[in-house]
Amino acid sequence: MTMASSSFPGRGDFSLRPGSPELFAPAATEESAPWESWRSKRALQQPSYPDSEALDSVLAELRRQPPLVFAGEVDDLRTNLAAASRGEAFVLTGGDCAETFSEATADHLRLKIQTLLQMAVVLTYGASLPVIKIGRIAGQYAKPRSSDMETRGDVTLPSYRGDAVNSFEFTPESRIPDPTRLLDLYHHAASTLNLIRAFTRGGYADLRLVHHWNRGFTANPAYARYESLAEEIHRAVKFLEAAGVSSAAQMRSVDLFSSHEALLLDYESAMTRIDSRTGDPYNTSGHFLWIGERTRGVDDAHVELLAHVRNPIGVKLGPTTSIDDMRRLVDRLNPEGEEGRLTFITRMGADKIRHALPPLLEAQARDGRPVTWVTDPMHGNTITSSTGYKTRRFETIMDEVTGFFEAHREAGTVPGGIHVELTGDDVTEVLGGSEQLDEEALRDRYETLVDPRLNHQQSLEMAFQVAEYLKKE
Repeated sequence: MTMASSSFPGRGDFSLRPGSPELFAPAATEESAPWESWRSKRALQQPSYPDSEALDSVLAELRRQPPLVFAGEVDDLRTNLAAASRGEAFVLTGGDCAETFSEATADHLRLKIQTLLQMAVVLTYGASLPVIKIGRIAGQYAKPRSSDMETRGDVTLPSYRGDAVNSFEFTPESRIPDPTRLLDLYHHAASTLNLIRAFTRGGYADLRLVHHWNRGFTANPAYARYESLAEEIHRAVKFLEAAGVSSAAQMRSVDLFSSHEALLLDYESAMTRIDSRTGDPYNTSGHFLWIGERTRGVDDAHVELLAHVRNPIGVKLGPTTSIDDMRRLVDRLNPEGEEGRLTFITRMGADKIRHALPPLLEAQARDGRPVTWVTDPMHGNTITSSTGYKTRRFETIMDEVTGFFEAHREAGTVPGGIHVELTGDDVTEVLGGSEQLDEEALRDRYETLVDPRLNHQQSLEMAFQVAEYLKKE
């Protein structure tokens, strides 16, 4: 899903590159694929499918499907993440907590892309750093849950685990895990990637149109700061054009990589292919895959599967992560210390990050093998409002971001990026921000099925604040 860019080496495209046959061998069978070793490990957070034959049939069909991403694109991202680990770029990852099939539409996708583009412009222009844009997109259709069951009143049913597993409707039929939804996941991901290509290569992402990305939002005075920045960029672009040093092709398109939590092991295994150029296995369901806090056991199935693929890998680290936990993950996922291979995504909580993160940073600095450090300031700061909504406070989220930068400054290490749950819609799911959304406002447009997301305005507010932090680095 990557598009041409002048910021980093390498170019990506949906199509095969001339002279570079990025072809994949058919997905290996269970008996021959080395990555299938995960089946002998403990596999947490997996659906319990009632019909094993139906699951086998779906997996066989998935193995016959074309890849969603290509090896060269994945390699480009790994190179870019290496730059971020050295402080030569910054990672912006954003998107839905859990994508839904019903919202895989052009309008919803356009607004998410627009929000990411605007945040990237703010960060790039404000901090003078290339921004690696990664969407929680085209695969984030499953979520781990704290309980296998959900109770409403006197009724207890299996928990909703995302549209790739079952349905949100609270009925016995809807909550049965259905393997055919894995095929739905694949097809929705494919159509989403196609739409992303259309938006990011068809002129919508043209840097000369930065003002147009804000249309429909300008009535809110909170966007005045973005408008001022857009005017500065517009003048700078006009100057470059007048001086004859700009490239229209470079301004028209951007790189946008796809990512998701590699939660559903059957799906991820079926989407792994052998690259015909190198003989290496690549997970072709997305460019960047991460392992969650609940499933990061170094001897467990998720680590076992992703240890075999060439994709850049992320691991979520919570406040209880020990130095030994971290070191063993590096040993398993990046033993040779390849730059750009391993990203640690910290999700500590604003009240814990300042004492939990520094020892990890110092230990990894002593180890010497490169890691790209990214903060997820969302998942450690979830609360329940007095009105019963699962929510977060914008100011608390930003406090964790602040703590992330402070910890890196103290340790002399590189803060490599942010990883946030956001939407391009004007939802009311996170408290606070410049509009001061209160608990009563949550009722207005609380639309998420799982975790609360930053809305468009709050996302821009975050970008401006992070740009200020980057200027000090």
